[in-house]
Amino acid sequence: MRKRTENLSFPLTNHGFSLLELMAVMVILGFIATIAVPQYFNQVRKAKQQTAKTQIEMLMTAMNAYRMDVGDYPSQSEGIAALATDPGVEGWDGPYLAKAIPQDPWRHDYNYQNPGQHGDIDIFTYGKDNREGGTKEDMDIGSWE
Repeated sequence: MRKRTENLSFPLTNHGFSLLELMAVMVILGFIATIAVPQYFNQVRKAKQQTAKTQIEMLMTAMNAYRMDVGDYPSQSEGIAALATDPGVEGWDGPYLAKAIPQDPWRHDYNYQNPGQHGDIDIFTYGKDNREGGTKEDMDIGSWE
């Protein structure tokens, strides 16, 4: 039996990447990441703050509907929960929210004050750190804004 040899029409070459080429790609990817990643997290922060503002507006709308039915806002002790469950007051015609009472985007309960410091009532969140004051994600967001 004869051994058959094939005639290759192209030269055998190494088709891999050199270390220098790999390093160049890594530097370019690192440069792109240093620009793109902070922008991404900045957009996430803004989206969470806008969500909190929207939810607070929704809660204030529900509070105003409660006030129209009952004659006053829920007391401090009744709180936001009075929008979902009857606190035993005359005129209650809820629930005033289509879904459960939301938590803020950082998974904290919204704060409620009656009487409020900025209006008849205040609904607010302390932001990500859940402490008064702060900037960026830790910024307080309230119904008075």
